[in-house]
Amino acid sequence: MILIGLLIIAIGAFCQASSYVPINKIKDWSWESYWIVQGVFAWLVFPLLGALLAVTDGNSLMSLYTADPKATLLTIFFGMLWGVGGLTFGLSMRYLGVALGQSLALGICSALGVILTPLATDLLGLSTGAMGTITGAVIAGVVVMFIGVLIIGIAGSMRAKASASEKKDGAEPQRFNFGKGILVALISGFMSACFAIGLGCGDKMFFEGTNEMFKQLPAVLLVTFGGFIVNAVYCFSQNTKNKTWGDYKKGKLWGHNLLFCALAGILWYSQFFGLSLGKAFLTGSPALLAFAWAILMSLDILFSNFWGIVLKEWKGCKPKIIWTLAGGLAILIFSIFLPQLIG
Repeated sequence: MILIGLLIIAIGAFCQASSYVPINKIKDWSWESYWIVQGVFAWLVFPLLGALLAVTDGNSLMSLYTADPKATLLTIFFGMLWGVGGLTFGLSMRYLGVALGQSLALGICSALGVILTPLATDLLGLSTGAMGTITGAVIAGVVVMFIGVLIIGIAGSMRAKASASEKKDGAEPQRFNFGKGILVALISGFMSACFAIGLGCGDKMFFEGTNEMFKQLPAVLLVTFGGFIVNAVYCFSQNTKNKTWGDYKKGKLWGHNLLFCALAGILWYSQFFGLSLGKAFLTGSPALLAFAWAILMSLDILFSNFWGIVLKEWKGCKPKIIWTLAGGLAILIFSIFLPQLIG
């Protein structure tokens, strides 16, 4: 049963890692225009359809959300913080480089998501004794996972430096700032981890009789709704600043672009749909259940690098770099099973 749950989460993570493929097919729209349109599907349409699966006969989503207004508002609030985290994510890559900056931010997001979720829900009065789920096995898994992510980031930095040395003079210098980059990665990682905290706030947001696999989906909708609000404000402000409102008037492009935005949206949402389904099979392992957020993030990183290998982004790298990457990926995979092995 546990392997089935991990497989389902892995499939969702693979879909998420593939979500940027259809985005590359979008034509003649600025970033802010296609980002918010795919966001309508990723953060509103598909999460709503998913949440409806959790509604039992004679009930409605609205009655579920109004039953505990405090939990509902807090879930949306942390979703908004997650939205801010997504928008600031690029700053860590600006100061540390793409590979190391992304790995640090995702690693921090993963670790803090696991540790802070039970702490926050206990402090906010939404749960009792949730901190008891953070056992030594879970902490060990988080630590090993973070080490794996860092090694992958180091491999990425080695690749970036090797590529830079091969470029001709005149290339724009990287604005590397380790101290500032660490601070930004910590902030971005914390804000992104608010998705997990939001899910924790909505952990009891389901009807009696709801299938175990769908119980988390109403909370997912509230978190993504909060993220949508933040992204919409930013994207529309960018439309104004960059004078790109005309993108939405390009009628001939709508059919094509809408299709790929929808495809990107459902692939991205699949990670959290898979997380909800997969956790239903992990109930027999409290350690893995508490570690589920880190498992998803680890698999997101794993499959993102898998696509990098498939797309030959690592082609031509020295064996030392390849072995560093392989070592990081191996440690990441090991961390997924570690809490169960020692729990």
